[in-house]
Amino acid sequence: MLKLVSVFSLFVCATTLVACGDGSNSGDGRVIKVSGAYATQIQEPWNSVVHGALLEAEADGEISYNWTAGIGYDNGAMDAALRRIIATQHPDVIFGDAFGNEAAARRVAAENPTIAFAMGSANSETAPNFSVFDNWIHEPSYLCGMLAGGLTKSNKIGVVGGYPVAEVNRLVNAFIAGARSVNPEVQPFVTYISSWYDPVAAGQATNSQLSAGADVFFGERDGVIQAAASQKLLSFGNIIDQQSVAPTEVVSSSVWQMRPTVDEVVGAVRAGTYTARNLAPFSMMEAGGAALAQNNTGASGGIPVGLHALVVAKRKAIEEGAYVVEIDESVPPGAVVQ
Repeated sequence: MLKLVSVFSLFVCATTLVACGDGSNSGDGRVIKVSGAYATQIQEPWNSVVHGALLEAEADGEISYNWTAGIGYDNGAMDAALRRIIATQHPDVIFGDAFGNEAAARRVAAENPTIAFAMGSANSETAPNFSVFDNWIHEPSYLCGMLAGGLTKSNKIGVVGGYPVAEVNRLVNAFIAGARSVNPEVQPFVTYISSWYDPVAAGQATNSQLSAGADVFFGERDGVIQAAASQKLLSFGNIIDQQSVAPTEVVSSSVWQMRPTVDEVVGAVRAGTYTARNLAPFSMMEAGGAALAQNNTGASGGIPVGLHALVVAKRKAIEEGAYVVEIDESVPPGAVVQ
């Protein structure tokens, strides 16, 4: 069996813009003060992973942590939220997502050079204090694709993503490449719903692909698994282990583990060595920042022993640096953008 990866518990803030956290102190020296600034609610998987890692670090006594969720995708709102966080919480570090709010995040960071900003972004770091990270989980996505390619009976697989941007495309392309590595006959259907969080739209896109003959699905966005499970069809989760969503239909998930990135940033701030950098290496499988969730051998129909062994061997090769999954950030041919 593949090793079981721990999944961060999802802690939910209020449904409107609100700051949370108790600011606890470990008592063994200066505790780094961290604030979270999130465009969406904490339920959205991407932010839930960052949030979960920071909660773990706080529980370990490494940081005190407050967060603000539901800021939205308006640069003015993000600007105001970041300034309010700085004025009231006095953080050493701000973690969050700059996607859709890039200008505001970078502007406020530039005006506060003594605060370490570590923000989700597809763009480059900016000296002295604006570091960038993302969920570089194309490697486990490739492994999920291998499973999908070996499990499809129609040779048609469905993929539903948020936007046709680099950080999504690399996961989608890796999934397709993995599927074709074990089944060259695979035909992928790819749909982008033009939203980061719209389970209804994702479900509708899944149903459309299902009608076209797809029988295995990759849910880059939330809502895909539920739609596939309603028809007793197999699917794969993304960002967090989503087997609990559909215990007999979810085969595995591409899991992002944010703690290595958090530890790197917090450690550097504590040591006084923090500088702006691209934190991508800490989200790779080799660094423990990404993983394939435990294969669900109890999924409907089961996983053939030979296919399971093939995926286990490839996972080991990736973790040891013996196999490199290609990063392809182009829009897949034939993709539909809604």
